[in-house]
Amino acid sequence: MFKYFVHRVLIMIPTLLVISALTFIIIQLPPGDYLSNQLQELKATGDQAAMEKIEFLRREYGLDRPMLEQYAAWLGIWPGPDGFNGILQGNLGWSFEYQRPVGEVVGDRLLMSLVLNFSVIFFIYLVSFPIGVYTAVRQYSIGDHVMTFVGYIGLATPNFLLALILLFLAKKYFGISIGGLMDEQFIGEPWSWPKLRSVIEHLIVPVIVIGTSGTAGMIRRLRANLLDELQKQYVVTARAKGMKNSRLLIKYPLRMALNPFIADIGNLLPQMISGSAIVAVVMSLPTAGPMLVSALQSQDQYLAGSFLLFLAFLTVVGMFISDIALAILDPRIRIGAEGAR
Repeated sequence: MFKYFVHRVLIMIPTLLVISALTFIIIQLPPGDYLSNQLQELKATGDQAAMEKIEFLRREYGLDRPMLEQYAAWLGIWPGPDGFNGILQGNLGWSFEYQRPVGEVVGDRLLMSLVLNFSVIFFIYLVSFPIGVYTAVRQYSIGDHVMTFVGYIGLATPNFLLALILLFLAKKYFGISIGGLMDEQFIGEPWSWPKLRSVIEHLIVPVIVIGTSGTAGMIRRLRANLLDELQKQYVVTARAKGMKNSRLLIKYPLRMALNPFIADIGNLLPQMISGSAIVAVVMSLPTAGPMLVSALQSQDQYLAGSFLLFLAFLTVVGMFISDIALAILDPRIRIGAEGAR
């Protein structure tokens, strides 16, 4: 198991390196950059002082260099411009749109995104696991039909539409605003117990809104996998030998049905950011999604690159967690990987 763990960690390093190169290339594909676009606008107005400042920033951050040198400097494996020592040394670059270091711009948003994402994932697994098992064991019962209907509604309802409905109902019938992730008086304030409590209270609605479709889909997958296992010959044989249904369910079919259930961890982590951008806009959530969209539109390359690399990191970490969990749950995966080497 230890060798398998080390092997998976070592694979993560070149994977992230390749993803960072692809991310930087994709960002550079559109013609121009944020400063070039600003320069074109200033040429039309004739603001010479601002034009000189933009040219200075282009030289300062190496935007006049070849793309390969820009990438190496951004990563931190090549000498970059003065004051820019790359991601590997903790410098994410400069946000030209916000006129601040990227680390200062994204710090709180990444933190709130992580808090929201892990809360949503916890909600999805907490709700979908017992319901998925119940609907499989009680197939075609009233509870199964009710849960199936609710699941279809959850899959069919767009998250942003559910957010708009809840915002309207909360305002009309309770006179409260459920937008944001904390009360306004705590924005920009240092962390304290009242601020943390405010964040927890505001997390409830976004977690339900974002997690609804994921929960419904997870219930359907777990139900289908478990039903497939319950119909196999070894289950029939175990029942014929008199094994109790509860012991049989936990010992064999449920463990086998959990493989795809756990493998979805790798997909859930990045999807919570990229897939909830519209919900974040509707509910005024200070998360990474809306800022990523804005950075891509304005071609703020260091800000957009940092967000995309963060999404890639979440994907790789999610896959790593799911691989380790699957190896612990199903020894065949670990033994097969070790035998292949």
